[in-house]
Amino acid sequence: MRARNQHDAHARSFDRAADVYDAARPEYPAEAVAWLLESTSGPILDLGAGTGKLTRSLMDRDREVFAVDPSPEMLRVLGHALPEVDARLGSGEQLPLDEDSVGVVVCGQAWHWVDPDIAVPEVARVLRPGGTLGLVWNTRDESVDWVRELGQLMQAADAYLGDDAPPRVGPPFGDLVRHEVRWVQPMTLDGLLDLARSRSYFITKDAQAQAAVIASLRRLASEHPALAGRETFEMPYVTECFRARLEGPSV
Repeated sequence: MRARNQHDAHARSFDRAADVYDAARPEYPAEAVAWLLESTSGPILDLGAGTGKLTRSLMDRDREVFAVDPSPEMLRVLGHALPEVDARLGSGEQLPLDEDSVGVVVCGQAWHWVDPDIAVPEVARVLRPGGTLGLVWNTRDESVDWVRELGQLMQAADAYLGDDAPPRVGPPFGDLVRHEVRWVQPMTLDGLLDLARSRSYFITKDAQAQAAVIASLRRLASEHPALAGRETFEMPYVTECFRARLEGPSV
C-alpha cells in the first residue's frame, strides 16, 4: 500500500510543474519516432502525452493524432502549443476513445505509471486489428561519469520505478521488439536545474530538500572538470524504444 501511495503521489506531482516540465524535458530523436511508427497506418494515440514532447514529432507524420493525459495542467500546456491536436483527459486504464479507432498507440516516458493488467486490454480495445503499441523512454546515459554523479545528487533513486525491464505488456500483444538510439542534447546550467525540477522525485520533496538538491547541482557544474567554466555542455541520452503488435482479439 505504501508503494502504491508513493506511486500515486509521484504521478500526480506533474500538475505542479507542467511549465518547467515542458521547458526542461528533451524531445524524442527522429530515428526513435520513425522506428515506433514503422509499418503502421491510421490515427495515432499519444498516451500520457504530457505537455506534447512526443506529440510534436507525431504531428509531422501527416496523420490524425489524439493526445491523452490524466493531468489537466499538462494538457493546458499542450493545448497552448498544439491547439490543433485533439487532447483529452484520460489514462491508460480508461481511454476516452472508441473501439478500433486508432492504428497505433505510443507512450512516451509514461508506461511505468499505468497498471498493465488494466491498461493492456484497454489499449487493445482502441487499437484496430494488427495495430501497434510503442513505448519509449529518454534515459540519461549514466555510463558517463558526471551524468552518473548527477543522478546521485538528484536522488533519482527516490523515484517510484514501477516499470519492468523490459516493460510488461503481454497478450493480446506479441513479443516486444527493442531499439536503442544514442544522442546528445545541448544544455545550459539553467536547463540542467530545470531538468531536476521537472522530476517527480524532486517535485514531491519539501522546499528545504529541494534547495539542497539545487545547491549540490550548482556545485557539480562549477567543480566537475567536464562542466566547470562551460556555458553549454552536452547531456548524453539513451532512448529505449519498444513495440509490440496486437495479435489476438482486443476483448
